[in-house]
Order: sequence, then C-alpha cells, then structure tokens
Amino acid sequence: MEIVELTADTWPSLEKLFSANKTVAGCWCCWFMRPRAEVDADWGEGNRNHLKAKVDDKAPLGLLAVDDGEPLGWVGVAPRTSYPRLATSRISRSDAGPDTWSVTCFFVHRDARRRGLSRTLLGAAVDYASSHGAAAVEGYPVDTEGQKRGSDDLYHGTLAMFESAGFELVDRRGTRRALVRRDLR
Repeated sequence: MEIVELTADTWPSLEKLFSANKTVAGCWCCWFMRPRAEVDADWGEGNRNHLKAKVDDKAPLGLLAVDDGEPLGWVGVAPRTSYPRLATSRISRSDAGPDTWSVTCFFVHRDARRRGLSRTLLGAAVDYASSHGAAAVEGYPVDTEGQKRGSDDLYHGTLAMFESAGFELVDRRGTRRALVRRDLR
C-alpha cells in the first residue's frame, strides 16, 4: 500500500473511493471549506466540482491510501486557513497560529476497515503537513470512551487514535468531542 497526495493525477482514485459512499460523494470533503448553505445547495456534483477546482489549483487537500491501484482511504489535511468554517464552530474554534494545519476527516472504504488504515493516514497527514512547513497539526476527534461507534460518526477520527499519534488534548468540546494538537517545531 502507498499513501499519495491528492493531485490531478490521483483525482480519479478519489472519485472512485468517494463513489463507494453516498454521504462522502455528496460532501466531497467540502464541509469545512464552504458555508453550509453552499455545501447543501451543491450536494454531490457541485461540491465535487468545487474540490476539483482546488485540486487543479494545486492546493494541498489531503492524502489517499492506494493498494494495488485500488483506493482504500482518504484523510483531509490542509492549512487551517483552507477551512473557514473551523473558526466558527464551537468544536473546532482555536487559538492556533497561522502555520497550523487541520485534519478534518477520514474515509476508509468498508472493505478496508479494521486494519488500522486511519492510523496510517493520520501519521502520513502529520508528515505531509510537516513537509509543507506546518508548525502544528490539529484535529477535532470523537471521544468514544472505548465504546464501539458507527463509521458515520467517526469521520473526524477518535480521540484515542489522535493521542496515540502524539496529539495532546487542548480542550474538551462537549461530552464527546475534543480539540487536539501536535506541535511540530
């Protein structure tokens, strides 16, 4: 398996991966990039086009896990400034500096789950952000408190996974969410 950056060349792999799930194929990982009204109005093809335009502009957006040509997973990771909605959410609001990157979502194809792929993608996301000059990386995970949760509830990742990757708890955000950060400098 290899982890690759989302680019114009790898775009077809993302299209194939996202077509496996109607929710992901509706949002196209644009939830934090655009106002909710725009995301909702453009559900599906409009969000796809928005993300594709960012890919064509060579914006850093995330990484794909690919095995033998088959896309298995995705992690959205980009400079925090790429996600304007993070600043307005009570869960993701932060005092992070301008060189902070954010891990906003994970998607693992149902046939590839329970193999630790999200952990692998998180580690790669940290390395990717670091290689692009990030001073820190933030995440906004779900605290499962050791309980099993459905995949539709875990697209932000779990608190335990982020902590095992060296992220520190900055603040609890309600009973089930958290703001975590890993300093890179």
